[in-house]
Amino acid sequence: MEEVQAQWKGVPANHWKIEAWAMIAPRLSGKPSTPYAPGSIHDYMHAKAIVADGAVLCGSYNLSKHGVGNAENLVVVRSGRISSRVLEFADRVAARYAIPAPVSPTPAPP
Repeated sequence: MEEVQAQWKGVPANHWKIEAWAMIAPRLSGKPSTPYAPGSIHDYMHAKAIVADGAVLCGSYNLSKHGVGNAENLVVVRSGRISSRVLEFADRVAARYAIPAPVSPTPAPP
């Protein structure tokens, strides 16, 4: 997201996205990955899952204007039972990659 935020800063009409991202980013988790380059390690996330209103959208579609022209895929599953299972899985993944909150030092007793 660092690269994306840098792109947003370069387009005044996209500055609202920076503030919106700052609001939701603390609720997400992720892992560091190597930026794309020919011959580099490809350790970045590509598959995605979005759960909304009892439906699951999943696939490699990158949810941007560039996704329209790429050979991406998207599957929509409308099932409350499946969407609940995907949410449970997402919670487990988020917990695994969550960055622990900083611990405040305990003051010494008087």
